[in-house]
Amino acid sequence: MLSKDLLYAFRTLRKSPVFALTAVITIALGIGASTAIFSVTNAVLLRPLPYKDPDSLVLTCSDMRRRNVKDFPLSNADFLDLRKGATTAFEDFAAVQTFRGTLPGLDGTPEQVRMAAVSINFFRLMGAVVTAGRDFQESDGTPQPAPPPGGTVGAPPAPGLPVMAILSYEYFERRFGGDRSIIDKPLPVTAGQAPIIAGVLAPGFELLFPPESNMEQFPSVWFASRIPYDPANRNNVQWRVVARLKPGVSVERAQSEAEVVAEKVRLENTISRTAGQYFRIVPMKRHLVNQVRPAILALMGAVVFLLLIACANVANLMLVRSSLRERELAVRTAMGAGWWRLLRQMLAEALLIAGGGTLAGIALAELGIHELLRIAPANLPRLNAIRIDPQVLGFSIFAGLASAVLFGVVPAIRAARPDLMTVLRSSGRAAGLGSAGLLRNAVVVTEVALAFVLLIGSGLMIRTFVALQRVDVGFDPHHLLTFQLLGNNGATPDQRAAFKRRLRDRLGAIPGVRGVTASFPLPLAGGFSPIRWGLADALSDPSKFQATDFQIVLPGYFETMHTPLLAGRTFTEADSAPDRLLLIVDQDLAAKAFPHETAVGRRILFRLRTPEAVWGEIVGVVAHQRQEALTEPGREQLYVTDGYMNHGPASWWAVRTEGDPGRYSSSVRDEVHKTGAQLLVNQMQSMESLVADAQAGTRFSLLLIGVFAGISALLAAVGLYGVLSTVVRQRTAEIGLRMALGAAPPSILRLIVGQGLKLSALGIAAGLIAAFELTRALTTMLVDVKPNDPVTFVSIAVIFMAVATVASWLPARRASALDPTEALRDE
Repeated sequence: MLSKDLLYAFRTLRKSPVFALTAVITIALGIGASTAIFSVTNAVLLRPLPYKDPDSLVLTCSDMRRRNVKDFPLSNADFLDLRKGATTAFEDFAAVQTFRGTLPGLDGTPEQVRMAAVSINFFRLMGAVVTAGRDFQESDGTPQPAPPPGGTVGAPPAPGLPVMAILSYEYFERRFGGDRSIIDKPLPVTAGQAPIIAGVLAPGFELLFPPESNMEQFPSVWFASRIPYDPANRNNVQWRVVARLKPGVSVERAQSEAEVVAEKVRLENTISRTAGQYFRIVPMKRHLVNQVRPAILALMGAVVFLLLIACANVANLMLVRSSLRERELAVRTAMGAGWWRLLRQMLAEALLIAGGGTLAGIALAELGIHELLRIAPANLPRLNAIRIDPQVLGFSIFAGLASAVLFGVVPAIRAARPDLMTVLRSSGRAAGLGSAGLLRNAVVVTEVALAFVLLIGSGLMIRTFVALQRVDVGFDPHHLLTFQLLGNNGATPDQRAAFKRRLRDRLGAIPGVRGVTASFPLPLAGGFSPIRWGLADALSDPSKFQATDFQIVLPGYFETMHTPLLAGRTFTEADSAPDRLLLIVDQDLAAKAFPHETAVGRRILFRLRTPEAVWGEIVGVVAHQRQEALTEPGREQLYVTDGYMNHGPASWWAVRTEGDPGRYSSSVRDEVHKTGAQLLVNQMQSMESLVADAQAGTRFSLLLIGVFAGISALLAAVGLYGVLSTVVRQRTAEIGLRMALGAAPPSILRLIVGQGLKLSALGIAAGLIAAFELTRALTTMLVDVKPNDPVTFVSIAVIFMAVATVASWLPARRASALDPTEALRDE
């Protein structure tokens, strides 16, 4: 029976190819967009983490509440205190940190390798499988023995316990060709003691942390860390701590137990107490997606609106089609066809349209996912997991069936219950068009309201993107080539200083280069973390210490970056020495430390190299830089010289050029390799690309919401055009009579356009009410604009009324051009 209905429906639709193709394309747009975005939602928000019993995994974050510092790494002592003191709610705690280093490649030249150090229980806690060799064992984590007292000055250190390593499967296959004979043998290194390879992980193991944690997702080499207990040095923080809750334990109960440990730490440690250190327990999955959840949910809401608009548009087409077929259906009813038979036939047409739209939508979604991955921002986690899997396919099928119900049921019910006497008695060509007018108008008003909400969201995102273009980043990003330099550039401070001077001279000698500098970290490249600073009152009351981001720079940094100097001077070569406690601060720190006074020549306390804070003299004040994001100003900033840190950390280089910095990349690489053959140039890119990457999240949301809003507005305009075209057809005799009685074409034009604008105004009014509530979901995504921004609301309303005017004018123009004699004769 169903097959016959579908076959008849196919034959019927084949006779109306324009209608069928329009309906299928409309549904395909809605389902394609919603499937693509649902694939993102599924991968990021819904799919379980790829670990054993992922719902019981939590992260332990260290928050310094009095300094407004959140999600700080933990020290050795913090981690070990938690393992020892929180045993009722937690099965265990494991620690991990990641970094990048260099190892010799197959040809012996250095290559960058992502690395991680972990506590020996890390893989067992996460449920990772070691496929070759063995997992880390207890002896691999035994702390290194302390050096014997009274050792000979200058004597080489005694050999320590070996470092054990486990390789990722991917690195094992690529670097060693899957040769298992490397197990229990030293890992080839460029310098230092070679770790021993203990095993190889199963394929695909990954670390899933938010991008702001600066954790590598796919480390190639994992080292077992010999973590010593050092309560006196809680300032050295490096561990991200994962824990597993015992069965049946809630996060709230676990938080209470962690707080007992934190309170003990605060009692025993002055810095922890005065900084307000707390251990915050948060589910691992929630922590991973917390930053991107609002944007994804906003996009998902947008595509649901788009799908509803598509369904409404097809419903309108179906209403018009069923109205035009009322005579045919009435004749069939008079000949004995039951209402259920007619209903099945109309629903079969709806199912065919929805089925064709779903198949085309899935194809569009596949293409859309490819484009999404190309433009997706770096802070979108689990990008590698975004695909059309069975769950996404099930969503698409459900969306298709739901679409058939949404746009098919009401027209089918109307068509299946025709008013026989009225329809058969009517002789005009528009006999069935009038009775569905109210319903068609309601559908158009709904389309306009939904499209208007999406346009408001798009307008707010456009305002945000424009605001980001005007953000003062505190330096000139144009004509800057940046890169990170990895590898051994000297064993002693003097050797490292000489190397950096030599490299700076060589790069500066390249024709067209106007400045060379280095720093750690580099603005917008990640890796920033806070240190504490304070004034004299902090010596007696450590709670007076505050947090600031720091940067280690070479002399000439501010000149090369074109960061404005507001007071005092910048660093000189003579300042770059371990015993020179000189500082440059940004305008925000200067204003906070010395309001309404000059900061130059004043002293503040800071802690960077030493266990306790020391006095540093401020020699200059510079403009505030956007260091981690463009959407937030960030903390105040403090700068020290690379020499103060023994000429080691400054590894991010910036080269200012005359023109396009990309043209200088090969020359820069050549000069680096001439300076040190074992050095690796990493992440070479222009500073403008870093700024663009910092805008990627906003650009991603803007592009998608804008596309959805544009399609929705087009569909709403088409729906309005369709309704008014039907009205013109329905009222042909009336219009002809009006014109015969003296009505001028402009009055007919105003009549039809007025009806269209009235429907649009009703839709905009409904959309305004909805938008005032729904745009609050965009609050965290907006910059320098409020969710209920009146300029955006008024502008979008005016634009949409202009679109509605055009959509109304086309059928109105046709109506005003009617020949009254021909119109009355045809009717």
